[in-house]
Amino acid sequence: MTGKRTDMEMEADLRAMRRYARALSRDHVAADDVVQDAVMRAIERRDQFQPDRSRRRWLLAIVHNVFISAKRREAAETRRNLAFAQIQVDPDQEVRADLMQVARAFADLPDHQRAVMHLTVVEGLSYQESADLLGIAVGTVMSRLARARATLRQDRDRQPRDRLRIVGGQDE
Repeated sequence: MTGKRTDMEMEADLRAMRRYARALSRDHVAADDVVQDAVMRAIERRDQFQPDRSRRRWLLAIVHNVFISAKRREAAETRRNLAFAQIQVDPDQEVRADLMQVARAFADLPDHQRAVMHLTVVEGLSYQESADLLGIAVGTVMSRLARARATLRQDRDRQPRDRLRIVGGQDE
């Protein structure tokens, strides 16, 4: 039973690592590369893991560091792919269209705001846990999150509410 539990925990950790890498990179292929590099780094540095601490937070910190290292090595970002934000939209499903707009607005956030929002909102980390993982002050986490939320709100307010219209009928 312990083996199955460990396998399930490892799968959950890998899913969290991939979600975070996708939120940072906005690209499926790049996210997979980040996760692969992070897993290799975790294996190489497994002696640095402290068993009394959260393994998932340790792994997410490695994902973050791998991503930041890759960003620093790149002279310029050559691809900015919003593939993770593309949702198939049926014309009669306004909710899906709204979700696509939110996903695109999230993808357009600056890296530092997107990272904080992902860690707190998607992964459910506390402000302190996010601050520790990112190596920044709690107040910085709070201000980045507030700015990210404000940006998403502003983007939503700028979108026209009546963007869908009835074809072959009457708009009310």
